[in-house]
Amino acid sequence: MPTFQAVLFDFFGTLTRSVQRGSGHRSTAELLGCPSETLVEVLDRTYYQRATGLLGDAEATLRWVCAQAGVNPSDAAMRAAVAARHRAVRADTRLRAEAVPVLSALRQRNVRTGLISDCTHELPAFLPQLAVAPLLDVRVFSVQVGRCKPDPALYLTACQRLGLVPADCLYVGDGGSQELTGAARAGMTAVRLAAPDLAEHMVFNAEPAWAGPVLSSLTEVLELVEPVDCPAP
Repeated sequence: MPTFQAVLFDFFGTLTRSVQRGSGHRSTAELLGCPSETLVEVLDRTYYQRATGLLGDAEATLRWVCAQAGVNPSDAAMRAAVAARHRAVRADTRLRAEAVPVLSALRQRNVRTGLISDCTHELPAFLPQLAVAPLLDVRVFSVQVGRCKPDPALYLTACQRLGLVPADCLYVGDGGSQELTGAARAGMTAVRLAAPDLAEHMVFNAEPAWAGPVLSSLTEVLELVEPVDCPAP
């Protein structure tokens, strides 16, 4: 492995444990007057459209989802549903126990850290409340960039914000959204996290045929990264 100046992480399924939609999403469906199975079908089918952020803010996006589902809730119901969805996505998010220790250890080695995530509006809103937030030098969200993985724009945006070139960066992800192939094509070294809990992970556009390096635990990242004598400016 080369010497890395930064390690960039996927979020859902990488810094977090496996994700499944919890019971909180039923409240969103009820507020919208929509059968929960219909809402889930639309959410799954339109994930990448929503994750680009091109449909508008959280309320505008959810209103578009309602149109796809054939329901037309009141403005008050819509506002309540947006808040309920935020709570539901936040409840589905459980950081891995090793996430904070690994990020802290990297920073102690003068290695920069960052996040590149396909996501809808909820993650940028609640990430500042999570314990990993102060340990991330850059945060790149698809919903803000207007592109989803494996588009090179996400990886290159992170590099630009760090003042690094892709070859300086190690990318770690569970493999959703063809993210590992995307990182490699952008010029990064990519490794897949294949923790046991990910067998139950909700994932879109996975790449099961990944032939590159595989880790069984997030802590194994530390075995791939040497201390940096002087951090990059």
